[in-house]
Amino acid sequence: MSVPIRVMLVDDQPLLVSGFTMILSTEDDIEVVGQARNGREAASAVDELRPDVVLMDVQMPVLDGIEATRLVADRTKVIILTTFDRDDYLFDALAAGASGFLLKNADPDDLVDAVRAVAHGHALLAPEVTSRVIARMTDGGGAGGTRHAEALSRLTTREKEVLEQVARGLSNAEIAAEMFVGDATVKTHVSNVLSKLHLRDRVQAVVFAYEAGLVKPAP
Repeated sequence: MSVPIRVMLVDDQPLLVSGFTMILSTEDDIEVVGQARNGREAASAVDELRPDVVLMDVQMPVLDGIEATRLVADRTKVIILTTFDRDDYLFDALAAGASGFLLKNADPDDLVDAVRAVAHGHALLAPEVTSRVIARMTDGGGAGGTRHAEALSRLTTREKEVLEQVARGLSNAEIAAEMFVGDATVKTHVSNVLSKLHLRDRVQAVVFAYEAGLVKPAP
């Protein structure tokens, strides 16, 4: 039997924490190892509990989720939980090292899938978050194209195509189907893209693609 994914919950709303704990604890491959009520508690607890994934609220007393993410992102994966009322918070958290975003009103299955995806090295953006945050960031798209032109020149044509598909939210399997290649080939292309562009994960790849103007926000 595989080792369960260790999850820590960080939120100052006890009812939400209880609800998330109940959802996650029913899964055989997930273990909730601890909780924290603010970012400062979370930063201290990460070293002690060694979670694989932290579900992090944004707006909390003492230390908010953005600053907490900046403190712990080098030691664990962070999924930002949001009520979606502050897009600037979301993008700051991404820059701080978050591996994904999820809305607090997401379906329970989406929460479980998000934890599994991030724990296994993937990154995710809720579609609702992706469109609004990227639109806000690019303010029309392509503003960073000149700045990133040199970086893009390091990629092969095929790698650029894969980056575009990643930015559109496609999984490796979906990209493989679109490009008529194997999953392993896509995985290699994605790894090459991240390495050549010095990006940490797929979330950063999405941001890069929009900043560079390789893809543009939908109107």
